[in-house]
Amino acid sequence: MMKRTNMAYCLAVLICAFAVFPVAAQTQPGQPVLASSAGTAYLIRAGRLIDPETGTATANQMIAVKDGRIVAVGANVTAPESAETIDLSQYSVLPGLVDAHNHLALTYKKTPENDVYYYTYIQDSTAIRAIQAASNGMQMLSSGFTVVRDLGNNGNYADTALRVAIEQGWIPGPTIINSGIIIGGVGGQFYPTPEMAKEHNIVYPEYLDADTPDEIIKAVRQNVLFGAKVIKICVDCKPYPYSVEDLKLFIKEAANAGGLKVAGHVQTQEGARRAIEAGIWSIEHDIALTDELHKLMAQKGIWRVGTETPFTEYRGTQAAFDGTVARLKSAYANGVPLAFSTDADYYVPGMTRGQVVINFLKTWKAAAVPDKEILRIMTVNGYKVSNIYEKRGPIRAGFPADFIAVKGNPLEEIDALRTVVFVMKDGVVFKRDGVMTPEKFLHGGPVNGWRIR
Repeated sequence: MMKRTNMAYCLAVLICAFAVFPVAAQTQPGQPVLASSAGTAYLIRAGRLIDPETGTATANQMIAVKDGRIVAVGANVTAPESAETIDLSQYSVLPGLVDAHNHLALTYKKTPENDVYYYTYIQDSTAIRAIQAASNGMQMLSSGFTVVRDLGNNGNYADTALRVAIEQGWIPGPTIINSGIIIGGVGGQFYPTPEMAKEHNIVYPEYLDADTPDEIIKAVRQNVLFGAKVIKICVDCKPYPYSVEDLKLFIKEAANAGGLKVAGHVQTQEGARRAIEAGIWSIEHDIALTDELHKLMAQKGIWRVGTETPFTEYRGTQAAFDGTVARLKSAYANGVPLAFSTDADYYVPGMTRGQVVINFLKTWKAAAVPDKEILRIMTVNGYKVSNIYEKRGPIRAGFPADFIAVKGNPLEEIDALRTVVFVMKDGVVFKRDGVMTPEKFLHGGPVNGWRIR
């Protein structure tokens, strides 16, 4: 009897807690005015304010920021009360960059696992991977990436933990659009032995097996329950790929969960064709895409998140790079919606995760995509594929104050993005004069409000 009474009391307390904090519990990423920036105000003087959407730059502009949001932009802006002036008159100011495909809680290495991801998964716990994710997120932010679409291979929802920690104000980091666990046919991308798969369930938590309609619905709902903001699936990772009907079910179930989108890892031309026919939101990786498939993607407005790896001294081959560049040229010529994306989930000694990511500019330049277009793809298209364009990203009054400053003009020389001297995220200065200043982001509690997931 006492146990039942205690349980009833605990339940009542929980119900009261939810009643008191309904807004915080329901807050969506990208929307909250952060408590950590409440009461702060800035007047930013920009030597050159860049609008990637139009490909234009305007000289001697000002941005007024108050309580984490942009309140005014123009040549003659009244400074908010008690505003600190930040002089960026020697720099170009522009919206933050987007990596539309990364894995922040995965870092495979030459030592000890010789870049074998399966070993990384076995040796690195979700807890240590969550800490890696926090560090990688800060490294990305330092390189100017204020949004990262984090697409699986993050252990047991370390990606959700990272997103929530950033949103609550524990740590600095980009806006995270995370997928939770990748969903695929039995085995995911692994080929385990029967003993490891059946007796030790080694595929989980890297992949969720879903082979029937009921399993597909259940898997999508599990990811949503545990905090996914986009659904990532393996379209054709096995000889038993998903059918068009299966893919449509994924899309329908994700849309039913608050309008979530579906990103599809694709390896084969047939898988790509099925994904296009089903109307998937984005195709991840470019290896299977042809000129014909690009034309179909353009007709249906399907995003190409190609993860175009450059050939460098630490990764790739000339032959593979030539193929990548040719496919990117085809996609651009056919008018496919393009996103800057990297799949950068590996460690290069002497480089941060952000430096590894920005090196992917090599591919876009080799494909002869104009600098103005690359910048638009890295910003505006990134916000759109992340499904946040209407609430975060552009430098616009009412939007969260996310922007960066660089030397030079990236509209004319895209490599200017390699030298980020200033980063503001949610109205808080993260990097100034080329030096990270994360202490203002660090707090002893969830200053931006408690969130369920």
